[in-house]
Amino acid sequence: MQTTSLYQQVKNAITPYTDEHKTAFTVALSGGVDSVVLLHIMNALKAEIPQLQLSAVYVNHGLSQYGDDWQHFCEKLCAIVKVPFYSAQVKITNKSRTSLEELARDARYQALDQHSPSGSIILLGQHLNDQLETFLLRLKRGSGLQGLASMRQTRTLSSGRECLRPLLNSTRHSIEQFATEFKLEHITDDSNTDERFDRNFIRQQIVPLLSERFSGFEKSAARSVKLLQQQQDVLDEYTQLDLSQCQNIQQGLSCLQLANFSAARQANVLRCWLGQFTTLMPSQQQTQQILTQGLTAKADAQLLIQLTEGQVRRHQKFLYFVRETTVPDSQSLTAQKQLLSDGRTLIQLSGIGVRKPLSDEHVSVQFNCPQARIKPLKKPGHNSIKHWFKDAKVAPWLRANVPLIFYNEQLVYVVGHFISAEHADEKGIFWEIKI
Repeated sequence: MQTTSLYQQVKNAITPYTDEHKTAFTVALSGGVDSVVLLHIMNALKAEIPQLQLSAVYVNHGLSQYGDDWQHFCEKLCAIVKVPFYSAQVKITNKSRTSLEELARDARYQALDQHSPSGSIILLGQHLNDQLETFLLRLKRGSGLQGLASMRQTRTLSSGRECLRPLLNSTRHSIEQFATEFKLEHITDDSNTDERFDRNFIRQQIVPLLSERFSGFEKSAARSVKLLQQQQDVLDEYTQLDLSQCQNIQQGLSCLQLANFSAARQANVLRCWLGQFTTLMPSQQQTQQILTQGLTAKADAQLLIQLTEGQVRRHQKFLYFVRETTVPDSQSLTAQKQLLSDGRTLIQLSGIGVRKPLSDEHVSVQFNCPQARIKPLKKPGHNSIKHWFKDAKVAPWLRANVPLIFYNEQLVYVVGHFISAEHADEKGIFWEIKI
């Protein structure tokens, strides 16, 4: 086994990690030929790299009637090769505008992350043919450069967990040959032959035809994908430079700076900016809508464009990505550190603020009271909190969640913003919010 090219490819892929003393690896084990071969090669590598720690995780999506049988197969295989085995059961909930394949993939990554030993690198069994199928699927969908660049050999999950695809440069044929040569038992997913699924149709009908017609097609396509990835990397470097010129410390995107760029560059920076907050990019139509309205709107225009995971809003000539939040419940303040219903903590401190409450004054924190009136310290006259927020240029979507401190029915303190002039005390109390 050690003399095969497949063994050497896996060894070369993990060497940069072991050189940095990252020696814990977890195989995402499905029972299919790809992950079974990967498990056996990694297990063989332990003889060459004694410090290597190996485990395996099986994720049962609940989408196949054979899921429990496959889990049992994987558990039995790991017992034979003496590799610690973990299993995870996930439930897929249908969502509009999201494919079942995408939902299952996201759930699988989350489960792999949760059930793999801490610090271990997750090894995925995708190979060159999977890469080619992904490329053709994204070509069918009209994807741009980033989409056509397909799968990277490495991937970092949102938790920071590293994933590696050691077989990404190996063909399905070479992996199957390896399994046959070393008599490695594996399972076959019956759904892989169901051509109602686009990926299976491409796998069964399209790729074999192309490979038969054009010698070396798989390797050539893989080189094209690598070139696309390199071009995307170069583009990303320039995009980050553009973004650094346009983004403020609150992660707002400057409409004035964006207007200096060409239309294509504007769209590119917008997608990069949105990528900080969501993986679900707007459609081409939505992108144009954001740019058109964002760059041409009047200064006081209330722009709101709904996306899948949030909203794009405009404030003071900046675009912001806003997630919908629940307004916290009002409550009496009875402790110096009080937990709010949205998970934040309100802390009472001593110093420049308002006088302490009198014995007959009930202290409460309330939210979203735009008509409550206050005369802020060093401000002219009484007015509504809505007026003062607008005067202070507080974004509209932030106002409802700002804690308002009341003594009985009187607003005395707006956390982080205003002190009631009628209640001000240099040796008084004030409040801060902690997330």
